[in-house]
Amino acid sequence: MRIELEQVRTMPARLEPGVLYVSEEFETAAHLCACGCRSKVRTPLGPTEWRFTHYAEGPSLQPSIGNWQLPCKSHYWIDRGEIKWSTKWSHEQIAAGRAAEERRREHHYAVLYPDRWWARVWRWLKSMLG
Repeated sequence: MRIELEQVRTMPARLEPGVLYVSEEFETAAHLCACGCRSKVRTPLGPTEWRFTHYAEGPSLQPSIGNWQLPCKSHYWIDRGEIKWSTKWSHEQIAAGRAAEERRREHHYAVLYPDRWWARVWRWLKSMLG
């Protein structure tokens, strides 16, 4: 399955299948789930979220799209305009993936704002809770 790029300022109310809508101004992307269930999939773009790249062959999003909250639980990559299917993940893999995402975010912001009082308080609270 191919997916085409449509660069927009704001997301349209109705998404079309096979189109990745990207608003670089608002750092977000959206598309209909590649499995065909027609669920809207929104992906924030940024240093701790997804990365968008536009190639001559088509758009790419990194990392993979894991629709764990949808009934279909589809998992795929958007790579140079192609949908590349990945494996289904277990509940344990999903939990581990979410924990790894949270650690990457915490590290990113700790490096970005090392001396912010709220970052130190947040790290302290997290250490106390678990």
